[in-house]
Order: sequence, then structure tokens, then C-alpha cells
Amino acid sequence: AIALMALFPLFAAFGLKKVIVSTYQAASGAGAAGMAELRDGIAATGLAEIQEDGCFTETKVPNEVFAHPLPFNVIPHIDKFQENQYTKEEMKVTWETKKILGFPFDSTDEPKVSCTAVRIPTLRAHAEAITIETARPCSPALAKAALAEAPGVTVVDDPGSNRYPMPITATGSFDVEVGRLRQNLVFGDHGLDLFVCGDQLLRGAALNAVLIAEKALF
Repeated sequence: AIALMALFPLFAAFGLKKVIVSTYQAASGAGAAGMAELRDGIAATGLAEIQEDGCFTETKVPNEVFAHPLPFNVIPHIDKFQENQYTKEEMKVTWETKKILGFPFDSTDEPKVSCTAVRIPTLRAHAEAITIETARPCSPALAKAALAEAPGVTVVDDPGSNRYPMPITATGSFDVEVGRLRQNLVFGDHGLDLFVCGDQLLRGAALNAVLIAEKALF
């Protein structure tokens, strides 16, 4: 849902042929237990020393929810691995992207979507690095204009002032932050790179349910 807040207005304006996304997902994606395990793990690391190889001393850093300890770590493993070696979470991103854009999830038509999903040690804001190939030419300026008009999106794109989307600024916000817009060096004037951050507990979950209910009732 967070990535689609940025992708849908770009799809509407320029069409999409390919979407390549790496998601950096917060502990909240694993629920309250995941958030608690990250907090407990951070507390445990306060009692440990980090060795030169990056590992902790004998202090046990808990991990029952995640495949490995999450503090000071990233884990390229969310949900179960499938026969095609993607995880179920990665395939869900593929299926849901196509479905929300109006295509059958198992369609072989464009847009083609591929995802790598990574768990990171943030509490509740997901981040996504996205590369797209568009059907029609699209410059960063045109993309920024389309995104600025999209509801639920805040463009944060001023690298010269160190302003770009981050979990620390997206947490607690109803809007999804979009920035780091630039012409992709592979797809040229039909390609863009962008970075997106959004609060998984709001825009990624509960807020969407409220907005749908309001639309249905009013």
C-alpha cells in the first residue's frame, strides 16, 4: 500500500512497464511481538560489546519472531520462501501491485513487478527503493508535479538541503513521503528511481481501512 501511493499517480500519468522494488520493512510488519522483540533486542545490545567482526559478545540477543537478531542487522527474509526462491512477502508485493493497478495478479501483461523484501531495525515505518520503466517519457520534474497533486503523498525531495524520505520523519504521518527522484541510468527518459517512506501502522494498515469506511458511508 505504501509503494502504491507513489506508483499509482505515476502509472496514471505515464504508464508502467516494469517495477523493481526493494522494501525495507519495519518490525511492526510482524505485529506487536515483532516490535517488542526489537525493543528487547536493543536493550540486550546495551549490555553487550560489538566485536571487530560485527558480532556481539556472549550476551544473548533474543530472536523468536525474526529469523535472526534484528538490532544492528538487516534480514533479507520476510515470510516463507517459495519454490521460485522469492519469499511470500515478495510475491505479495508483486500480486498486490498488479491487482491495485487493475490487472489480474497472475497476469503476464505489463507492468512486470519484482521485489526484494528486507526486515530492518526500525519500529513502524517502511521504506522502499523503487525503479520504474514507464510507457511514456517521464522526467523527474514531470513526476514530481504528478506526485505533488496526488492525495496522501508528500514530496520530500531537496537533496541539497539533506531533505528526503526517512522512517524517522514518516513515522506518525498520514502521508507517504516520496523523494530522491532521478532519471534512471538504465531506462533513460522512460525510467525513474525514487525512494518512499510511510508509517506501516497508519498508511500501511489502519488508516486505509478508515478511509475506505468513510468513502463507503459518506
